[in-house]
Amino acid sequence: APSVSPALVIGSAAVGIGVTLLAGLLPAMSAGRVTPLEALRPAIGAVSLRRLAGVGFWAGVVMIGLAVFALSTHQLGLIGLGAALFVVGLILVAPALVTPIARFFSGLLAAIFARSGTAQLAQGNLSRQPSRAAITASTMLIGMAILIMAASLFYSVTAGFGQVMRRSLGSDYILVPPWGNNVGSGAELADALRDVDGVALVSTLRFAPSALNGHSVALLGIDPATYPQVSGLTFSQGDASAYDALNDGRTIIVNPVVSSNYGLEVGDAVEMVTPKGTETYRIVGVGGDYLNAKIATVYVSQANIAADFNRNEDVLLQVNLAPDADRAAAEAGLKAAARNYPQFRLISGQEYIEQNLAIFDSVFQALYALVLFLAIPSLIAMVNTLAIGIIERTREIGMLRAVGSTRRQVGTIVLAEALILSALGTIFGVLAGLYLGYAGVVAMEAFGYPLQYIFPTLGVVLALAAGILFGIVAAIIPARQASRLEIVQALRYE
Repeated sequence: APSVSPALVIGSAAVGIGVTLLAGLLPAMSAGRVTPLEALRPAIGAVSLRRLAGVGFWAGVVMIGLAVFALSTHQLGLIGLGAALFVVGLILVAPALVTPIARFFSGLLAAIFARSGTAQLAQGNLSRQPSRAAITASTMLIGMAILIMAASLFYSVTAGFGQVMRRSLGSDYILVPPWGNNVGSGAELADALRDVDGVALVSTLRFAPSALNGHSVALLGIDPATYPQVSGLTFSQGDASAYDALNDGRTIIVNPVVSSNYGLEVGDAVEMVTPKGTETYRIVGVGGDYLNAKIATVYVSQANIAADFNRNEDVLLQVNLAPDADRAAAEAGLKAAARNYPQFRLISGQEYIEQNLAIFDSVFQALYALVLFLAIPSLIAMVNTLAIGIIERTREIGMLRAVGSTRRQVGTIVLAEALILSALGTIFGVLAGLYLGYAGVVAMEAFGYPLQYIFPTLGVVLALAAGILFGIVAAIIPARQASRLEIVQALRYE
């Protein structure tokens, strides 16, 4: 159930008030540095890129460089720091890039709004206040970055864990273990399953709690000969030869959780607690499966789990059918053999994979909905910036109307400004999102789960479409406000 603690309320209030004060402090410090002459004689005309490329710009460039370097280290702490540096770096370099990017997109918009000159006017309006435009674009940057990052992780994780699932749950049938208790079965169930017509192979898992170098772990006993034929581990260190090595004395395979958390590698010797005392085991591989992806798990031969841990009960059974087997008859035989073992549930391996992939889909759909909700502040910020720009240019808009500009042309200028702003935020958002998504995949690799990065083509297309839509929606109210200004009142505005 939801739980709201005093610490959560106080912390949220502190963050909210602190961010608000900080947001007011920075502009106040900037305004305090403006001299009276600068305030009375504001700059007119194009803003020089050299002028904007100051300390902040070069600091942003250095941050982006460090963030790219952090990816190559495969260190979780540095990758997390690099993600923050990359986003902050983009925000710092954005003001210097507003003018060239606005000029580029104004050229594209000029082809759409031909011969009206509205795109060039919009570009000039944004170039006057590049810092304001960059800050507004930064709000969209964050929303779009989260969208692209979510898409990158969705495709990469779904594909990666899909492969892991098919490898570790790839048998034709599975007798699902009794989660939450240790009620297994003797060898009689496995023997009964092997006697079913059409069954080619049966492999089992056995369980024992233990401690490795003082840390609690789940110990799973596997048959090194049959386990690779019905299932399999995804190795991040070592290879399939580790199965045969399990028959060579006291040897184990640890999963990535154990390897990453306790800094263990192939060849290391560890102390395992057994009912008979502490025994030394040697690590021959680092690999994991889907069911134990989040659990500190150690794989050992069934001979060793019986000899050192006194465990002979099967808690998971996997069955493969012969290629020419009658599947319906074999399934009926399996159900009959398992009828006296109600703690197990017989399911199809493919069905189990599809159920778990459906969980991934539902989780990421909820994540996409959250991302869309987080994008709303960027829309509000863009509307606010456009509205302020209209108030500041009230007399200028009056002059445009006085020399013959139509209401539609004035509205088009505002729409062009919104589209250029959204394009600026979307470009930086896509760049940040691609970095964050790739960093997430690299972080999971560092944690021991080798995933292949999949470029989020659909996510990028959705981000571009969302950027255009946001630009149009954000322009509706300010464009209406600008086009309705009366000429005389606008010219007299102070």
